[in-house]
Amino acid sequence: MNTTTTTIDSKQTAAAAGAQTPAEVLEFATERRAEMVDLKFVDLPGTWQHMTLPLSALAADDFEAGLGFDGSSIRGFQEIHESDMLLIPDPGTAFIDPYYTRPTLSLICSVADPVLGEPYGRDPRYVAQKAERHLVESGIADVAYFGPEAEFFVFDHIAYEQVEHRAFYEVDSGEGFWNTGRPTGAGPNLAYKLRQKEGYFPVPPADSLANLRGEMVATMETLGIRCEFHHHEVSSGGQGEIDMRFQPLLRMADQMMIYKYVVKNAAAQAGKTATFMPKPIFEENGSGMHVHQSLWKDGEPLMYGDGYAHLSDLARHYIGGLLVHASALLAFCAPTTNSYRRLVPGYEAPVNLVYSARNRSACVRVPMYHEAPKTKRVEFRSPDPTANPYLAFSALMLAGLDGIRRRLDPGEPLDADIYDLPAERLADIGTVPGSLEASLQALEADHEFLCVDDVFPPSLVEAYVRYKREAEIDAIRMRPHPWEFALYHDA
Repeated sequence: MNTTTTTIDSKQTAAAAGAQTPAEVLEFATERRAEMVDLKFVDLPGTWQHMTLPLSALAADDFEAGLGFDGSSIRGFQEIHESDMLLIPDPGTAFIDPYYTRPTLSLICSVADPVLGEPYGRDPRYVAQKAERHLVESGIADVAYFGPEAEFFVFDHIAYEQVEHRAFYEVDSGEGFWNTGRPTGAGPNLAYKLRQKEGYFPVPPADSLANLRGEMVATMETLGIRCEFHHHEVSSGGQGEIDMRFQPLLRMADQMMIYKYVVKNAAAQAGKTATFMPKPIFEENGSGMHVHQSLWKDGEPLMYGDGYAHLSDLARHYIGGLLVHASALLAFCAPTTNSYRRLVPGYEAPVNLVYSARNRSACVRVPMYHEAPKTKRVEFRSPDPTANPYLAFSALMLAGLDGIRRRLDPGEPLDADIYDLPAERLADIGTVPGSLEASLQALEADHEFLCVDDVFPPSLVEAYVRYKREAEIDAIRMRPHPWEFALYHDA
C-alpha cells in the first residue's frame, strides 16, 4: 500500500488566508508563487471543463468583465453561430491546485452571455445561485444545507471498446474476489481478497485502499473541505466513500466538483483509476450518492418537531414534495443509462416511493443516529454521483419547497421490511422510473416546480432532455449488448 503522507496546510485556499476580493486573491496567488491560473467551469451534464492562462495575464478587472471562450464546443451550451461566451471567476473559490507541476491558482467560474451582458441561463452554477436566492425570497428558510455521500470505485485497470464488429469492457481490482492479477509490477498475489459484497468495513490489508482514501481526505482538507468518515463500501471491487461535512447548496455543489477532481487525480497519482459510474460491476453493489438535506432560518433548524422520527410538519411536507416529484427529479439525480442498472427493484436499491426512519430501500430515509434538533434532516437515497450537483441539489430543494407550499402529505411511513410484505401491499407502493428515458418523460410532464422564479429556465430543461436523448439514450439503444449474443445468437 502507498504509505506517503500529505502535510496539511490550511491556507491553500484564498478564503482560509482571508483573501476575498479579486485584488486580494491575486496577492494570495503571488505570495504562493503561482505561475498559472486554471479556470474551471461545469458543462450541462456535470463535468468540469477548464482553460489555463499565466497569472500575469489575469487582472483584477477580469473577475467582473470575464474571459472569453467558445461555448459551442461545450456539451449542452451554445450553437456554432452564437459561440462567444464569458467565464466569470468567483474569487471566493480560489485555491492552489494540488495536481499541477507548476504552482497554479484554481478558480471556479460562472458563465455569462457577452451579448446580453447577463449570466448564462444554461450555466448549472447559475441555477444553484438562483435557487439559493429563491429560497431566501420565499420566506420559508434562509439556508438549505446539503450533505452528499458520494461513493466511487478505484480500479487497477479499466478497458472498453465498441466498434462495428466488437464490443467489450473489463475492470480489475486487486481487492476483488474475481481479481485476475492483471496489474503488473505489483508483486505476488497474497490472496487478501474481499468476498463478494463483503467490503463493508474490513481493516487492512483486506482494505487495501485505506491509505489512498486518507490521502484524498488530507488533500480535500487543505482545499477547505471539511471531511468526516471515509471507509470501504460494500462492493468487493475497490468501492469507497468519503463523507463531507454539510454545507449550503452552492458551496456543497462546488465542493462536490472538487471532491470528484481529488478522487480521480489521487487515484491516478497512485497508478490506479477512479470512477463514479453507478454500476461498473455485475452482481456487486453500485455506487450511490445519498443526499442529506435540511432547512434553517435565522440560525434555527426547521426539520425538527414532535412528529414521526422527530420530524416537523414542514419536514413532512418537504418529504411529500420529494416523493411527488421523485420521477422527474431522477432525470437530474440519476442521470445516466447506467444509473438504472443500480436502481432495480428487489435488490435493496432505494427504489420505493416511501419514507422511513430505518428502511434503506425507501427513497427517503430519516436518519436517527442522534436526536438533537440541529441534526434532523431528510435523506434522498436514489441519486448517484454522475449527477450534476448544481442541478440535482437545486431540483431537490425546489421539490421540497413545493411540498411545503402545497402542504403535500407523504403518507404513512413504512418501517417494515418491504421484501416481507404481501403482494397486495407491495402493489400499493410506487417505485422510481426504470430507465433514463422514463425519467426524462417524467421531467417533461412535471417541471413547473423547477421553473419558479426562472430558477430552471424552460430552455435549460429542453436542452438537457435533448442532449440526454441524442447523446446517451440513442447511442446506447442503437448498439448491440454483449449479453444479447448469449441470449439470441442461436434463435
